[in-house]
Amino acid sequence: MAGSSWSQVDSNKRKTWVLMFGFSFFIVAVSYIFSLAFGYQGVGALGFVGVILIISGIINFASYYWSDKIVIGLSGAKEIHEKDNKELYRLVENLCIASGLPKPKIYIINDPAPNAFATGRDPKHAVVAFTTGILQRLDKLELEGVIAHELSHVKNYDTRLMSVVVVLVGLVALLANIFIRSLWFGGGRGSRRGGGGVMIIMGIAAAILAPIAANLIKMAVSRQREFLADSSGSVLTRNPDSLADALIKIARDPHELKRANNATAHLYIENPFKGEKSKSWLTGLFMTHPRTEDRVKSLRGR
Repeated sequence: MAGSSWSQVDSNKRKTWVLMFGFSFFIVAVSYIFSLAFGYQGVGALGFVGVILIISGIINFASYYWSDKIVIGLSGAKEIHEKDNKELYRLVENLCIASGLPKPKIYIINDPAPNAFATGRDPKHAVVAFTTGILQRLDKLELEGVIAHELSHVKNYDTRLMSVVVVLVGLVALLANIFIRSLWFGGGRGSRRGGGGVMIIMGIAAAILAPIAANLIKMAVSRQREFLADSSGSVLTRNPDSLADALIKIARDPHELKRANNATAHLYIENPFKGEKSKSWLTGLFMTHPRTEDRVKSLRGR
């Protein structure tokens, strides 16, 4: 089992680099189409793409080092210490010892909606956060299952992987938005400079389809990581039923996380927005999390 765990860590590290280079290539292709639609050619088109790559690199660097601080700020979480919640502190500490992880910083979100997340670029810079709602609603074994799930994200380097994916997806959306706004306010300037009608149409198509494709990739990766963390967490506690019970309680709770937003929704153990309940195949593609019944079935079918 230990060999499998380390293999998964190595796999996630490789996937991070593959995704970074793959998305960079994707961004280059989209940027090049936009540059042609704007009327740039030759050196001008390459210069446009170069500027985009520089911006992409700066954003990636910033997200790599400060993604945890950004997420904590967006969630409104506050750091706690042992004296603030000894039981939670001990549960996290004991599971870290069992999994061989350094103890992450622990944060609390003052919100009745039961939920939790982990973030940080690696196990040495990790953060786990829990809402007051999840601490009140779950019993000790269920809470232990949730903690094990979040620590599994840290150990598997899911937190780094998803930070990179989210930033790159956001960059694709930003490029598309800039292109559409430039067309709207530029009044067809790109066509007069040599962009041509065909390239304008290709640019518009890329601006519409590229963000959709990027988001589908992000959501597919997110769902896969949740299944993996469920599995890894249940191995750590040797009690998959407790995590399954916790997921059911969280999913059935009517409260919606007050400070939930689309940028961080994928980080939580359950979708913080209430409403992703459709069983259609198409809706499933756009979900940040696997359906609760599928996760419970997977856990209890072990």
